[in-house]
Amino acid sequence: MARLCLSFVSLLSLASCWACVRPAGDAAHVRLAVGGQNQMVYLPTTLAQELGFYKEEGLDVELQDHAGGSKALQALIGGSADVVSGFYDHTIQMAAEGRSLVAFVNMIRFPGLVLVTAPQSQVTRIEDLKGRVAGVTAAGSSSQMLLTYLLQRHGVPPDAVSITAIGSAATAIAAVEHGRVDAGMLADPALTILVRRTPGTRILADLRTSAGVKEAVDADAYPASVLYAQHEWLRSHAETTRRLASAIVRTLQWMHTHTPREIADRTPKSFRGEDEALYVEAVKSSMAMFSPDGVMDAAGAAAVHKLLAQSMDKVRAAQVDLSKTYTNEWVRPREQ
Repeated sequence: MARLCLSFVSLLSLASCWACVRPAGDAAHVRLAVGGQNQMVYLPTTLAQELGFYKEEGLDVELQDHAGGSKALQALIGGSADVVSGFYDHTIQMAAEGRSLVAFVNMIRFPGLVLVTAPQSQVTRIEDLKGRVAGVTAAGSSSQMLLTYLLQRHGVPPDAVSITAIGSAATAIAAVEHGRVDAGMLADPALTILVRRTPGTRILADLRTSAGVKEAVDADAYPASVLYAQHEWLRSHAETTRRLASAIVRTLQWMHTHTPREIADRTPKSFRGEDEALYVEAVKSSMAMFSPDGVMDAAGAAAVHKLLAQSMDKVRAAQVDLSKTYTNEWVRPREQ
């Protein structure tokens, strides 16, 4: 009887271990499209892999790097990706077109984008962009949508500004630094590199902090980078979704309990560049925008919808049920 009881306890222990860490061959494969993997706003997506959290959750995550959020969205719609690490506003835009995309982890509380000009540029305020060239990460991206709103808010017709794609890393820095655009929407670490290399860089709008978001878009919070997927995929892959959300929330919690130096050390070398101290500075400047728990704030979601309705005809004309564009189901503890 004693041996039987011992064997039973051993089986329970093995079952418990199996539930915690599944073998690689049994891992659920997820194709995750990222709207510019080297941008700080998407850092949790990469860190979750570097820290081994995807694997610990029983997932085999394939990270796909795209030139911008709109390209990542295209991958999802086209069927080459299961989940997108992109901006929340895409779920609202797609809802206005009758497509059901749902954000299920909120990684960033502020957009993290900054509208800048080089010192030699004649643009010293947003109003000066009329008749000039402005750069965004990619055509149709969230950076373009935010730029459109900023232009309208400052009395500049969007069609009075020539918009061009400049990417999110070295190409974006070069475009602003060498005057190929009169202003550009940049995110860290590209922004910090540009400011360090080009003293006198002007910041026209800073969407990295609560105060900057309040000044730029008149909102206390503006949910930005999230994980989203098609509603049907989420429902048919509920356990995979829960594990994916858990990996990202664990990453966010890890980030908030570690120093910028420690975070930088776990970031791929290709993201940090040659000047690692500068990358640490960029991480430090960006920490305020990372969510501590992955929860979507209802008021923040409403702020995004309000901005989109003011800057996009299709959103303004549609009846969008915001409650169907995001969920906190997979980031809340199960007992809640």
